[in-house]
Amino acid sequence: MGTAEQHDQQGTDGVEGAPGAAPTILLYSDDVDTREQVRLAVGRRLGRGAPDIRWVEVATAAEVIRQVELGGYDLLVLDGEAGKVGGMGIARQLKDEIYQCPPVLLLTGREQDAWLGSWSRADAVVSRPIDPVRLPRVVAELIAARALTA
Repeated sequence: MGTAEQHDQQGTDGVEGAPGAAPTILLYSDDVDTREQVRLAVGRRLGRGAPDIRWVEVATAAEVIRQVELGGYDLLVLDGEAGKVGGMGIARQLKDEIYQCPPVLLLTGREQDAWLGSWSRADAVVSRPIDPVRLPRVVAELIAARALTA
């Protein structure tokens, strides 16, 4: 996958939005530690008895766009603090250009930056330090909302 890193946890691939289907989450950050913190905070699955999350990790903006164009994602988690191209600009671009863009969860550097979520058209914003109670709840809510509209 070039500059992208892919990490799949065990799970059953299913139809996007189908009940019991393994959710697929695209996780973008140029920082491997940030990606690991997100995965650890969210956990392996959205709830007891739910299928394992399928994570696809990418480290470049170009790979985010390519992956989203390929489709099949239930949620995009974008690091607003990524070095060269931040998740805020990517979120805005995707919301403008991708028909039925998956929900976007934007990670910001501080709580005061939540307003940038509105500008970027993100569906939700979570600030750092990552709250291991709030982040999984927001992820589950966004994926459930997407499943209802699919």
